[in-house]
Amino acid sequence: MALWARRGQSYVGAMASTALAASAPLWQWDEPSGRLVETTGEHPVIVDSWLLWHGRVRGYDLHWARFAGSIAEYGINDVAAFRAATEAILPRGGLWFPRLELHLDPRPRVAVRLRPAPDLMRSARVWVYAGPDPRRQPSRKGPDFKVQEALRQAAKDHGADEAILLDEAGRVREGVFSNVLWWDGADLCTAADDGSILPGITRRLILERCADLEVRVRHRCAPPDRLAEREVWITSALHGIRWVSAWDGRPAPEIHTRRFNAFRAYLTSVLRPLPLQ
Repeated sequence: MALWARRGQSYVGAMASTALAASAPLWQWDEPSGRLVETTGEHPVIVDSWLLWHGRVRGYDLHWARFAGSIAEYGINDVAAFRAATEAILPRGGLWFPRLELHLDPRPRVAVRLRPAPDLMRSARVWVYAGPDPRRQPSRKGPDFKVQEALRQAAKDHGADEAILLDEAGRVREGVFSNVLWWDGADLCTAADDGSILPGITRRLILERCADLEVRVRHRCAPPDRLAEREVWITSALHGIRWVSAWDGRPAPEIHTRRFNAFRAYLTSVLRPLPLQ
């Protein structure tokens, strides 16, 4: 079984080969040895992920803090050594979408899955799921993945890229794997951080940018028919910002291209290099 040292061991070129990247290897943190051990595991209960763009990440510390906060209730209170070992094997070239994972078989264990990034998109077609939000823990990444993946597949079956979830009043809450933001004139609107949405890192960065630019942010939701007439963005760690180009097969209005490009450029500007190995 292959082992990776705590620090300083290089990420060999073979790890970046097409065949191995396609297999998305999983490396478990082995605390007694202070190493990452290649293992298997299909059903994590907590995850976190980010786009790794040629060795740079946006909101890197925020992703680690969110993951650490989510796994604390499982008795894992210190991820410093696991983080250091993970940073030592993360690729510094190419586009990757690594995922931190917590598994519970047979005991709580943390791991990192090295995945190549899929194609990145600037726009997305959405499909509205008419039923109640089926997630049990919407503010955490991982516990509801099975139902989320089923809904995303349903969206694809309807010719869309993302499923939209509604609240109890039939208003748009968020995407099944994304946060939703929409423009009402010069104001940016989004659901409140009340535990019913994922505290998205990209969403947080955008709202911080709005504060810098003195753009008014309103925490409100609206029915999908109203949003279908507005400029709507969905955000995620992978794609950054995508504008919604169609609702249930109906084309959406034109967007404010200059504003959209400016916010996307801002997200690029906050990419930061990974710590040195």
